[in-house]
Amino acid sequence: MNQLPRVAVVILNWNGIEMLRKFLPSVCNSIYPNLTIIVADNASSDGSQEWVEKNMPSVRLLTSPENLGFAKGYNYFLKQVEADYYVLLNSDVEVAAGWIFPVITLMEQDKKIACCQPKILSYSQRNYFEYAGASGGWIDSLGYPFSRGRVFETIEQDLGQYDDASPVFWASGAALFIRAQLFLEAGGFDDYFFAHQEEIDLCWRLQRMGYKIYVCPQSVVYHVGAGTLPAGSPKKVYLNFRNNLIMLVKNLPILEIIWKIPLRIALDAISAWKQLFQGQTGYFGAVLKAHLSFWSWCLHHPATPKLPYVKCSGQYKGTAVWGYFIEGKKYFSQIVKRSS
Repeated sequence: MNQLPRVAVVILNWNGIEMLRKFLPSVCNSIYPNLTIIVADNASSDGSQEWVEKNMPSVRLLTSPENLGFAKGYNYFLKQVEADYYVLLNSDVEVAAGWIFPVITLMEQDKKIACCQPKILSYSQRNYFEYAGASGGWIDSLGYPFSRGRVFETIEQDLGQYDDASPVFWASGAALFIRAQLFLEAGGFDDYFFAHQEEIDLCWRLQRMGYKIYVCPQSVVYHVGAGTLPAGSPKKVYLNFRNNLIMLVKNLPILEIIWKIPLRIALDAISAWKQLFQGQTGYFGAVLKAHLSFWSWCLHHPATPKLPYVKCSGQYKGTAVWGYFIEGKKYFSQIVKRSS
């Protein structure tokens, strides 16, 4: 019998000792013979490192001298990990014992699958999808990400409607299975992103390299969400708006960049002014800062040769913004027809 692939579950941690106490035991109970569990600590100051060393002797601890963020942090730590598959797992995720086998089985059956995510449900409302990925990520023609089970702020109840293993555009960084060799070949995450949407950018690049991104709903995990940056925080708004624009410039053909970026900036501005009139000055300031930072990035980052532009799975030809806000289509199945 062939030996099972080596799997390394790598949990990036920054001052998340309470999450580690709560959820790391479930990860340690995972049933998979060829498994290494690693806590990659981003210079925590809350005693996380000492707690892991004292209470979780089977867990390997890696440390960095400073908080490198999500993107640069994983790039730094994964170079120190030998495995066939990396599993990037948030510290605020509860897993079932058998969560690894279904995903690895699917990926071993199709060597063109570079990344895969399990179905991600809410830890607090366990029959609802969770914001960060739900049952697989899609993207619309203007670069707005959404998921099977979550469109903008509308989160669906899980009724089994998205239980098919399916090609998608992006897999969530909250529980990301990826072939180790391809992570390194693709250059890993973009360090500049720091956090938010770096996994979408990576999945886009991998598809352009000729690989597939999948969701495997036969594996289920439960995610708390907003563990590091609370939803709606100015920093999260800033990173999401900035990184999304950078991702579009990196991955779209030049003719699409010319008209889509001005349109996106205009739509971002409408959103910012709307929030300002509702008293959300932090949101407005974060979007403005994101746009200024985006233009700075354009000026200071020289153009690099682009990968071939290919048709990607999970790419909605229309705009989810129009469907959601104008036509009132709140669910993924209403916006994206099965024939899309």
